[in-house]
Amino acid sequence: MFSEREVRYLREQRLARIATVSADLQPDVSPVSFQFDGQHFYVGGRLLEKTYKYRNVLAGRRKVALVIDDLASVDPWQPRGIKVYGQAEIIEQPGPAGPTRLLKITPTVYWSWGIEAPAFAEGKPAPKKKVVLSR
Repeated sequence: MFSEREVRYLREQRLARIATVSADLQPDVSPVSFQFDGQHFYVGGRLLEKTYKYRNVLAGRRKVALVIDDLASVDPWQPRGIKVYGQAEIIEQPGPAGPTRLLKITPTVYWSWGIEAPAFAEGKPAPKKKVVLSR
């Protein structure tokens, strides 16, 4: 699954972008906060049930993409990040004000760059692709 460095990076980050797909195949990308337990990503938020991401997953369009990235430095340019393709499901967890709904994302494939090795090699992007689970 994710390497120790990748897990540390994911646990240090606070924001991601999630992409889902509508019934008419329109991609929708939203900035979100997330939690990561070492295997799954969890996305919640205020009024989650009213969002496109929630409604798209509720309607059975469970394929999602997440991007978690930042710039370690701008001089020299050092981007780093992780892109995840996965399957989302809606779950409920207990919360201080009662049950809370979340999107639970199980990764199927991911790419990382700039975390374990430089993002560029010989002037070209050098992402590392990893297959986590079969689709």
